[in-house]
Amino acid sequence: SLKMASDSPESLMTLCTDYCLRNLEGTLCYLLDNETLRLHPDIFLPSEICDKLVNEYVELVKTDSIFEPHESFFTLFSDPRSTRLARIHLREHIVQDQDLEAIRKQDLIELYLTNCEKLTAKSLQTLVSFSHTLISLSLFGCCNIFYEEENPGGCEDDCLVNPTRQVLVKDFTFEGFSRLRFLNLGRLIEGVNVETLLRPLASLAALDLSGIQLNDVGFLTQWKDSLVSLVLYNMDLSEEHIQVIAQLRKLRHLDISRDHLSSYYKFKLTRRVLNLFVENLVNLTSLDISGHTMLENCTIPSMEEKMGQTSIEPAKSSIAPFRGLKRPLQFLGLFETSLCRLTHIPAYKVSGDKNEEQVLNAIEAYTEHRPEITSRAINLLFDIARIERCSQLLRALQLVITALKCHKDDKNIQVTGSAALFYLTNSEYRMEQSVKLRRQVIQVVLNGMESYQEVTVQRNCCLTLCNFSIPEELEFQYRRVNELLLNILNQSRQDESIQRIAVHLCNALVCQVDNDHKEAVGKMGFVMTMLKLIQKKLADKTCDQVMEFSWSALWNITDETPDNCEMFLNYSGMKLFLECLKEFPEKQELHRNMLGLLGNVAEVKELRPQLMTSQFISVFSNLLESKADGIEVSYNACGVLSHIMFDGPEAWGICEPHREEVVKRMWAAIQSWDINSRRNINYRSFEPILRLLPQGISPVSQHWATWALYNLVSVYPDKYCPLLIKEGGIPLLKDMIKMASARQETKEMARKVIEHCSNFKEENMDTSR
Repeated sequence: SLKMASDSPESLMTLCTDYCLRNLEGTLCYLLDNETLRLHPDIFLPSEICDKLVNEYVELVKTDSIFEPHESFFTLFSDPRSTRLARIHLREHIVQDQDLEAIRKQDLIELYLTNCEKLTAKSLQTLVSFSHTLISLSLFGCCNIFYEEENPGGCEDDCLVNPTRQVLVKDFTFEGFSRLRFLNLGRLIEGVNVETLLRPLASLAALDLSGIQLNDVGFLTQWKDSLVSLVLYNMDLSEEHIQVIAQLRKLRHLDISRDHLSSYYKFKLTRRVLNLFVENLVNLTSLDISGHTMLENCTIPSMEEKMGQTSIEPAKSSIAPFRGLKRPLQFLGLFETSLCRLTHIPAYKVSGDKNEEQVLNAIEAYTEHRPEITSRAINLLFDIARIERCSQLLRALQLVITALKCHKDDKNIQVTGSAALFYLTNSEYRMEQSVKLRRQVIQVVLNGMESYQEVTVQRNCCLTLCNFSIPEELEFQYRRVNELLLNILNQSRQDESIQRIAVHLCNALVCQVDNDHKEAVGKMGFVMTMLKLIQKKLADKTCDQVMEFSWSALWNITDETPDNCEMFLNYSGMKLFLECLKEFPEKQELHRNMLGLLGNVAEVKELRPQLMTSQFISVFSNLLESKADGIEVSYNACGVLSHIMFDGPEAWGICEPHREEVVKRMWAAIQSWDINSRRNINYRSFEPILRLLPQGISPVSQHWATWALYNLVSVYPDKYCPLLIKEGGIPLLKDMIKMASARQETKEMARKVIEHCSNFKEENMDTSR
């Protein structure tokens, strides 16, 4: 089942392949002259492993931005005595003429070249080396493979202006490809004579001529005894075409579908044409007529159509010509036709736009080679996911992921796919998704953000990331997510909504993570980016979510991370703090975030001298009386001053305000707070508070630290009692109680903290018996 498939771990083969490809030098290869990869001489690999290495390599280059392609990768497979290739699938710009040339000695059985636009006629010649073994070949979308470069003779100047001219190769044919049975020439360049090209092939079983315009297909009858699959997608048909198709009696799969938006088609489907197919193509199990307009009504009377249980029995078919079928079709393509909305359709699988099942079948059938159709199908899925509930969630997600991976550079698919992902990953579907699947979603979302600076894609991708638990679910791509978000926030022209979501994500990513993560993100320019956003908002005199989130993010990223605190000071952070305080005197949330951040800066001894100015000390002292956000602003201002006081009277390098005066205001502030205040703060460690206990130089700092501990263990005992015990707080409090310099009220409070923790311990021991 799909549920199981999405949950099962990767096979050992897949894991090993992935590891070897990411570490070629450390595993299979060594570097020759510091540049060329060479296989170790004692390595011999069978085709099962080599095929996987090549196919996975192509996949990694295409979908993993961190993976570095190797120029000499294909040369590792040049000698069939040590590496055997049999079935390989190469895509897009990843493969060039010299890559195919490198593997020409291999006995390839299956070679799929999809949209390899860099291949030229040199590769046609290389194909000949595989002619004696090749059974299956696809040249789909290889638009330059029939072009060769010709050097014009004559004038030197002309050579500089136009050094090479592309000329169509007309003399190539499949002469000598004696075993070739399956051939895809989809989107072949105009001017190539398909009939001449194919004539030497003795017994073709499958032929795909998608997107090629042929007025005469009579030559197809030469394979009427062998052809089982024929695809003529987007070919404008005529009566002659239909007559030829009707003679191909061995056909099991026929696709005459089209993209009804791509151009004007003269041909219209009729009842007679469908009857002709049903009568003559008796082996047919799959038929695709998507995008066709019916010239006449092929349906049975509507009264009869609506009757009875939905049935796939040909005898009950709502489409009259299909009543002649011997058995239901395995697949019937009716996407963007009126027929898909009928009740009784004689097929196990139908592609269409009537419901979720039909839409998913369409995405599944057309993703590989028809992105133009797929993007419209995904758009329909988006509506289903948004308005109704998806009943086949896992299948839907996997199909959208595949489409986004396969068409990384297709704007329409990236826009519709990223929008669909947002609705498919929201919380109501959460329970049904495995870690592996959710990671795949994150990967394709990040790919989209990387490839597209387009506003809609960026917004969809950022919104989708908000559906995940941050930072936990994004931790495996931590660096990459941060780089992408900072990149968005550093763009000169910004969409307001994207900016808001990106700052929110940045803030969430640096909340509750290890210090090495914070340091790494700091080095990426995080602090500078946030300060720039704040600067911009200040200039506009706007205090919105972006402003508040930016300060909150700075508060998070400076927590116990001195390097980031220093960056904040070096990039004029204090100047911005004062300006924001002056410009937005009533914004409580903003004040809390700014002071939380300054609390982190004040914890760093080396940076405290920079806070020692009359202006800053006056500001912090005045904020002691603030009632903003409960006690938070006053508490944080007092915290900043407690660390400064801890450095002693000799560090007080200012005349105004007097140290004693500030101390008095601190005592008054602490005594005014309610000990049972619920808090807007989250301590991961008490270390910065505990260091204020074993000292006699600043009793008020000692008192602030003890008050902080008492409040937290009283209001949140489950979280903070164990933390205080674990970090050795109890012996420090006991020592402080013995100190002569400590105030009586501080000692009283310390005793209560110790009592709370021992009660907590005892209660927990009782319940754990």
